[in-house]
Amino acid sequence: MSLADEMFQAVMDASPLSAAMFGLPGWDDQLEDLSVEGEQAVRARIADILERAETSDEDPVTLAVIRHQGRALIDRTDARLVEHTVAQGLTAPVNGLLMIATKVDVSQRLDKFPVYIRQAAQRLRDTDRKPLQRHVEAGVERVQAFLDSPAQPWEGDHSAEIRAAVVEFRDQLASITDGRSDEHAGLCWLPEGVENYRKLARNYTTTSRTPEELHQLGLDVIASLREEYAEIGSKLWGTSDVPEIFRRLRTELLWDNEDQMVENAKEAIARAEAEAPNWFGRMPKADCEVRLVDEAGRSTAPIAFYMPAAQDGSRPGIYWLNPLGATERSRTLSEVTAFHEAVPGHHYQVSIAAETEMHPMRKFAFIEAYLEGWGLYTERLADEMGLYSSDEQRLGMLGLDAMRAGRLVVDTGIHAFGWSRQKAIDYLRENTVMAEPEIISEIDRYIEVPGQALAYMVGRLEILRIRGEAEQRMGERFDVRAFHDLVVGSGAVPLSTLDQIVTEWSDAP
Repeated sequence: MSLADEMFQAVMDASPLSAAMFGLPGWDDQLEDLSVEGEQAVRARIADILERAETSDEDPVTLAVIRHQGRALIDRTDARLVEHTVAQGLTAPVNGLLMIATKVDVSQRLDKFPVYIRQAAQRLRDTDRKPLQRHVEAGVERVQAFLDSPAQPWEGDHSAEIRAAVVEFRDQLASITDGRSDEHAGLCWLPEGVENYRKLARNYTTTSRTPEELHQLGLDVIASLREEYAEIGSKLWGTSDVPEIFRRLRTELLWDNEDQMVENAKEAIARAEAEAPNWFGRMPKADCEVRLVDEAGRSTAPIAFYMPAAQDGSRPGIYWLNPLGATERSRTLSEVTAFHEAVPGHHYQVSIAAETEMHPMRKFAFIEAYLEGWGLYTERLADEMGLYSSDEQRLGMLGLDAMRAGRLVVDTGIHAFGWSRQKAIDYLRENTVMAEPEIISEIDRYIEVPGQALAYMVGRLEILRIRGEAEQRMGERFDVRAFHDLVVGSGAVPLSTLDQIVTEWSDAP
């Protein structure tokens, strides 16, 4: 067995539900072991593989992926995130499990649910790292909504045991009355928090940039975006006053209903698919569908997210939309989000890599700076492709740029510099056009997933730099279709490795 085989097996053993989301066979009856002993066993296994990687003769790109995946898993284990992540979507162990169970086949692992849920409760019981108190309350509300609902089809014959375990988890969570205050939202307020955050920042960005450097990068990008807002605002509304442009975007361009939001997303994806052959030499075989998040999951699900197609063809790629608060949201964010999450963003990126002959370690590596960097890169690529239907929608492109730049500021602010939750909310309110429900949802996500928000803008800027340098080296030989095929066909890799791949390609005669 190669090191790539070993690492892939270890990563999927540590997160069997990731295999389920990719439709990979072999882990259908498994769930993650959340116990301290289980985590430490995985950590030791990964550390052994990393030690042997130092003298391995695997190809350099695969080794770079192995090292990143192993180091990231160890650092996230050491940060003990499972002990204080209780509210948000897929990242909170119990709420994430209940959310995923409605979207993938869990029938063969239902007997593992009670053990997993009780392990999560045990970790909360024994920890010295308290969750945010408001997240405790949100987590209780979410699991109570599950308990108040009728048994769902996915629960099968195990409903009584699963719900009994959820009751125990709810009671354990509800017993926490001394959770962290909003003033102490970040990792820096927890034991080893400052060092853990630096490691997470390194893993999520795949760079050596410090929290201080990332914070300043966000401030600089926010400042430059104001110039673009003024330019488009002058053309569209005759005003270059950025606060006035923000006001109009927040109050005048909202959805009338959720059906409008869905239809607009479908139309944007159809346009992108029609234009894609001029920008990509290879298109994915898997289709991409737009679906609404079910009502039970809307209070904790992200506003939009992508789920990859199953490898056996049983499920297409799915662009999930959360219609919660649709009439309070700017419709200008619709097209840019569809391009990021679906076409030519994550759907092309994940599906094309999955359809190659690469080792599974390369196909399914989770390297956010590459994955989310590509998604954000395609938001601007869509402008090159002429996909935005109006200047209003191009303002939406700037809106998401500002959100991602703002993430650099507030994520580092919260976790490295001790910002309060309210200070982070106020910063996004002043510097983005996000609606209030989105701002609150985003800030709570950043609190519970430290460092992940850093990946987007860092990844996009690196991909743009790599492309620009290739264009300069190649001149008229540069083919954007070939460049895009190379980037998505290489699978998820650290950004420095992507730079090496593209440099070798562009230097070839």
